[in-house]
Amino acid sequence: MAVTTEHAPGLTTADRRMLQILRLPEEQSGSDAEARSAFQASIVVSSIRCLLTYIVLPFVAPTIGFLAKIGPGLSIAVGLVAVVSIISSMRRFWRVRHGQRWAYTTLGGLMLCFICFLLVRDVIAL
Repeated sequence: MAVTTEHAPGLTTADRRMLQILRLPEEQSGSDAEARSAFQASIVVSSIRCLLTYIVLPFVAPTIGFLAKIGPGLSIAVGLVAVVSIISSMRRFWRVRHGQRWAYTTLGGLMLCFICFLLVRDVIAL
């Protein structure tokens, strides 16, 4: 008896592997509007993280004493929120089979690597 596995039509092996990594079913669900909304939210969170990390904490925190002490902790918290937001956006792009899902996955993956580097740096700074 041969075992057959049915796959959703139009998916490549790489697409199926990415769906496994993101723990998503092969069936498409959702809408492009949901993917856009998730993307916009992740961009806002990443923008806030960048503003805090590169402007507020280095330049404003030293002038306000208590901010200098909570800087790494605040940066870690915002970084973790950014990681969750990026992964959530990736999942939505893949769930709806958005045409730009691989481009966003590449961009999001690079951002995740950079944020993880900064998180490690902040943990060491604690």
